[in-house]
Amino acid sequence: MPSHPLRVAVVCSSNQNRSMEAHNILSKRGFDVRSFGTGSHVKLPGPAPDKPNVYDFKTTYEQMYNDLVRKDKELYTQNGILHMLDRNKRIKSRPERFQSCKDQFDLVITCEERVYDQVLEDLSSREQETFTPVHVINVDIQDNHEEATLGAFLICELCQCVSVCQPDPTQLQSHSYFVIGNASFCYRNMV
Repeated sequence: MPSHPLRVAVVCSSNQNRSMEAHNILSKRGFDVRSFGTGSHVKLPGPAPDKPNVYDFKTTYEQMYNDLVRKDKELYTQNGILHMLDRNKRIKSRPERFQSCKDQFDLVITCEERVYDQVLEDLSSREQETFTPVHVINVDIQDNHEEATLGAFLICELCQCVSVCQPDPTQLQSHSYFVIGNASFCYRNMV
């Protein structure tokens, strides 16, 4: 038996859509999960592609929700942003930045290659304290509501598979590739 439940982090750019949908599904399945973003700011779609709504990571989901209702309730209801923020505020109060968290995880799942690279860069720059391995896996998920939902279920399947590897998750091979459905995953050991 594992000495502790699998500790999972799911990371996207703004901790809004993909990571939060996976956080929602994984927590309902009983996983010890947290979610994060890696961007310098939180960005949500605005009235035009070149006019995003930009927030600091300290801004709560409630504050973002209220701001968008004030700006254009019809637009942000129609494009699903208010629904997404409503889900998010039921899970946690505000987005979190991965680079600001020093907690340890057994598994970090990123939702796009750029975020994967940022997570690896951050982990590589950290002072080694426990020398506990962490497995970082990228699952490329397009940043829209439908793909976030499908990706969350793939991530849940992946976590269930990795849980079976316990009590020795270090048996995951570094840089080994495999395919589940149409998504490619890469294991990378960071020690």
